[in-house]
Amino acid sequence: MERFVHRANLEHFRRLLAQTTDEAQRRKLEKLIAEEEAKDTPPPPKQDD
Repeated sequence: MERFVHRANLEHFRRLLAQTTDEAQRRKLEKLIAEEEAKDTPPPPKQDD
């Protein structure tokens, strides 16, 4: 379910970004996209001491 919401958010934010010309809105959408994309990055492996 989380993966579905994650992909849907990315699609939605990208669609809005393509449609808007307001710079403040574009910056907000770019930030939201970056935050969602960061969720794709797996956390670094734990190092055992």
